[in-house]
Amino acid sequence: MGMHETAARAKEAAIRLAAVKGDVKDRAIAEIARSLERNAGEIVEANRSDLERSERERLAPPLLKRLRFDEAKIAEACRGLESLAGLDDPVGRTLRAVELDKGLELFQVTCPIGVIGVIFESRPDALVQISSLCLKSGNAVLLKGGSEASETNRILAGLIADASLGAGIPEGWVGLLETREDVAGMLSMDEQIDLIVPRGSNAFVRHIMSNTNIPVLGHADGICHVFVDREADPDQALRITVDSKCQYVAVCNAAETLLVHAGIAPTFLPMARKALEAKGVEIRGCERTREIIDAVPATEEDWRTEYLDLILSVRVVDSLDQAVEHINRYGSGHTDVVVTVDRERGVRFMDRVDSADVFLNCSTRFSDGFRYGLGAEVGISTNKIHARGPVGLEGLVIYKWRLFGDGQIVADYSGEGARRFTHKTIG
Repeated sequence: MGMHETAARAKEAAIRLAAVKGDVKDRAIAEIARSLERNAGEIVEANRSDLERSERERLAPPLLKRLRFDEAKIAEACRGLESLAGLDDPVGRTLRAVELDKGLELFQVTCPIGVIGVIFESRPDALVQISSLCLKSGNAVLLKGGSEASETNRILAGLIADASLGAGIPEGWVGLLETREDVAGMLSMDEQIDLIVPRGSNAFVRHIMSNTNIPVLGHADGICHVFVDREADPDQALRITVDSKCQYVAVCNAAETLLVHAGIAPTFLPMARKALEAKGVEIRGCERTREIIDAVPATEEDWRTEYLDLILSVRVVDSLDQAVEHINRYGSGHTDVVVTVDRERGVRFMDRVDSADVFLNCSTRFSDGFRYGLGAEVGISTNKIHARGPVGLEGLVIYKWRLFGDGQIVADYSGEGARRFTHKTIG
């Protein structure tokens, strides 16, 4: 089936899917989970083929780690599906209800966006998350994953389509695009696709934005920071730093730069070096950092780099303001953390850092749709549009206005003797 036919079917399915009740969608999501469990062996075998081919093609180790989809990750994906099915239906919620006049009532009600095109990295678990979130929110989806995961993505998309069809979901709501040419094709399909979500580098996202008329929900680089304030608890700061960098390095919410206040640097940096090097982390430090600990000299480019690897750039700063200035200059607006026992200073940091996620005394790794209780995420938006940060169900719905009347016309509300609007809140 060609790309245009796949997109046309998705557009038709989206119209019907928008009216599907929440219990039907939840049954479909539960059936998808059961199908993944039943076919785990076949999925792992397909993934093994992808891994072997990618190793021969010398895919970078961080990307190989993302590509792996074994029994443990399948089980984790199924738990995510079960959690998603338990969430409230985001479609049909009344956001606002106003009486314009007696018998003339206005409701602002959530509804699906329509057809969403998602271009994502070589993570098969992302395909499961993205498709299930779109299903729950009543959207059709066109999926373009990394070619490295072609075999795994193909079997996953097929299982998801079959399981959901058997549960009563309209056919064609999920489509898999497989060629590089399909990406360019998607960008021109503004009559079929309502929103594009590109997951990848900042340069890739900017390329997508510059080459389409379709609205783009952009997920830029994950250049995340941890700032250890002069008032930080050193032990707490150490745990947060190590977790932010090392818990899973090949993801966008892992820390890439550590900023340390000069007032605590002499005591904290030696602790941090010992703990980080024990985890295999290479430290790239500014000149002041290297006066305290051994480190590779950091360059200007290091402050702008998303390593996705066991590398951490470290800079000593003189103030909270200087840390904020550094983050707003070099960061990607993703996730930034301050560690301090002074809550007032922490809130000042959070007010002034211009990022989608700003945390006090906790790891950057909490920036995640599943951990937020959003039902996983279709991506992370660093844009300032209707959705920002991890984009879960609420970011995949928009709203429409419904006005219920009883024969009213505008002429009755204009001119001499016009009726007046009451504009009373309902409920």
